[in-house]
Amino acid sequence: MKCTRCREPAEVKLRSHNSAFCRECFLLFFRRRVERAIEHQEMFRRDDRILVAVSGGKDSLALWDVLADAGYRTVGFHLALGIGGYSDRSRERSESFARSRGLELRVTSLADENLAIPTVVGATRRPACSACGTVKRHYFDAAALEAGCNVVATGHNLDDEAARLLGNVLHWQVEHLARQRPVIEPRHEKFARKVKPLYLTSEFETATFAFLRGIDYVVEECPNAVGATQLAHKAVLDGLENASPGTKLAFVGEFVTRGSAGFQPTERPDAERSCSSCGMPSWGETCGFCSLRALVDRKTGRAATVADDPAEDRRP
Repeated sequence: MKCTRCREPAEVKLRSHNSAFCRECFLLFFRRRVERAIEHQEMFRRDDRILVAVSGGKDSLALWDVLADAGYRTVGFHLALGIGGYSDRSRERSESFARSRGLELRVTSLADENLAIPTVVGATRRPACSACGTVKRHYFDAAALEAGCNVVATGHNLDDEAARLLGNVLHWQVEHLARQRPVIEPRHEKFARKVKPLYLTSEFETATFAFLRGIDYVVEECPNAVGATQLAHKAVLDGLENASPGTKLAFVGEFVTRGSAGFQPTERPDAERSCSSCGMPSWGETCGFCSLRALVDRKTGRAATVADDPAEDRRP
């Protein structure tokens, strides 16, 4: 098998692209795919300051590696979720990566904030992924604001986006479909643009890139993901991909190019107030995150400082 680009012996075969590459050509292919996604979707410019949400896994570390090597102005941010040894290993991998490349990494520990995900789940009885999402949204926005970043880049890959899209279509989650885009513009000056540069890059490709680049990452899945519906959707899509290579790429790519135009987010007024606790934008006196935090504090015996109503995330 020959490399599609240089005709040297190939090491990586990509059935979805009907191509094969040697080591160097694959690394070039990967980097160009990411940079073309950035340019095509106008995710950010060279003068933007980008907060890269780093989990310690292959996707976010591969993304940070590409952006840093391409000369973008980046700051890594790791949110330690407090999920036992898994979180300890994730933090160690993130810090080791940043150290080895001389990159800036900021770390926030949820355990120090009495907001470790197991604590939140136990206090609120919310599903782990739901609680984690609310907490992450707040800390990503707050970290970007503190670091002077106007863009937040996450490592969501093609497999993630395809599984999410399938779930939203199966249940016709119109509001979710309206927001499933590789770029989400901020609705307040304190918020950053959210981008997904790997939205057309498969999990296999990011794992291969990380291996070839010598990136040490956490291999295991988050323990809270066990039994998650998204994993079932991924399994279905894997079967389709095996039978017809390129299915995921066409599914997500065509939705972004043509299908997403049919789903527009419901018009909501911009937040005109600031949360009385954290100062971030909110439609009510307190934002959804601080309401959640107040409930956790009350349930765990700590003094609550904000209104106790976590039922609805009021932030834009």
